[in-house]
Amino acid sequence: MHEIVCPHCGKAFKIDEAGYADILKQVRDREFESALHERLEMAEQDKASAVELAKAQLAAEQQKAAAAKEAEQQKAAAAKDAEIQDLKAKLGAGESTQKLAVAEALGAVEKERDALANQLEQARLAEKASAELAAAKLANELQEAKAKTSSEILELKSKLEKAELEKQLGETSLRDNFETQIKAKDEQIAYYKDFKAKLSTKMIGETLELHCENTFNQLRATAFPKAFFEKDNDARSGSKGDYIFREEDDAGVELVSIMFEMKNEADATATKKRNEDFFKELDKDRREKGCEYAVLVSLLEPESELYNGGIVDVSHRFEKMYVVRPQSFITIISLLRNAAQGAMAYKKELALVREQSVDITNFENELDSFKAAFGKNYDLASRRFQTAIDEIDKSIDHLQKTKDALLGSERNLRLANDKAQDVTIKKLTRGNPTMAGKFAELNPGESPREG
Repeated sequence: MHEIVCPHCGKAFKIDEAGYADILKQVRDREFESALHERLEMAEQDKASAVELAKAQLAAEQQKAAAAKEAEQQKAAAAKDAEIQDLKAKLGAGESTQKLAVAEALGAVEKERDALANQLEQARLAEKASAELAAAKLANELQEAKAKTSSEILELKSKLEKAELEKQLGETSLRDNFETQIKAKDEQIAYYKDFKAKLSTKMIGETLELHCENTFNQLRATAFPKAFFEKDNDARSGSKGDYIFREEDDAGVELVSIMFEMKNEADATATKKRNEDFFKELDKDRREKGCEYAVLVSLLEPESELYNGGIVDVSHRFEKMYVVRPQSFITIISLLRNAAQGAMAYKKELALVREQSVDITNFENELDSFKAAFGKNYDLASRRFQTAIDEIDKSIDHLQKTKDALLGSERNLRLANDKAQDVTIKKLTRGNPTMAGKFAELNPGESPREG
């Protein structure tokens, strides 16, 4: 707490630190502002004094400069007047010299002017003469060029007329030629349309067959010298195909066999047939004639993108069956033939196995025949020996030894027959692995019987 005494009434009062600080701040602010105003006033007075002093100094310097300048101007004016007087004297003296030099220069210039004028006149005359000569020459050249151009124009016109005439003749000839060709084509088209309209369905089919046969015969000598390609005339099963193709190798093993059916129809046919209408019958003919493949050469469904795209494999419906257009007739034969040539080694091996199987079967048949014949002979011999023994027993006792011998023979024959009956394939092939292997291949699930 601080105690403050009022300067006016002398009364003392206490205030806290904050109030005291506030009052002290107010007193200090007032003293600061008062001191600041005093200093500002002093600065203004100093500034005014300095300005007045500067003005006085500037006025004195300006007066001094003006005096110095005026002295210099007077001095310069005197020097200038002297120079002017000197120049005037020199000018008066040089006017005559200048006039003389001007006169001389003027005379030389006039002489040069006259010479240049003469040269210019001569040049003009020469240029005029040269121009006249050039104009005359140019006129002659123009006349000659005009004459030459006229002749060339006439010649070009003649050539142009001739070319135009030849062009017209060529166009006329070409037009007549094309019209003649178009007319001939139209007549040919009309002829074939009329010919096709007159054909029966059978004749149309036979026409396609003839086309395929002629196409094959053209290549028979070079591409298929050992092939068989003839019409199928065997109708014992109730139906037949159109053509059969067969080819064998040099050993007589069949390389490939194809049953062909050709189908076509007239454009005006009311009920249009489809290719698949003939698949079943063609497959039946293939199986009955023992052919490996079946091919339908067809002009049916002419708008079908499937059949127009080339060779169509329909094996998903009928085994080893294809549909082709006539232009792919030779192609399908070549493809099937080439594929069959790749399998020829397997066919030869199969044929060899079949021959070996036949040999083994013949061996078994001969063995069975031997067993049957031997058994039959044994029965006959046994009955005869028994009859002889009975006769010997009845008639001759002293032949007992012979009887015993014959009985011994009978026993031996019986043993021989038992051994013969006990003969089996396994015993015969024992020690012969080749024959054992062949019998095992023929009867993989069976083993030779034991005796």
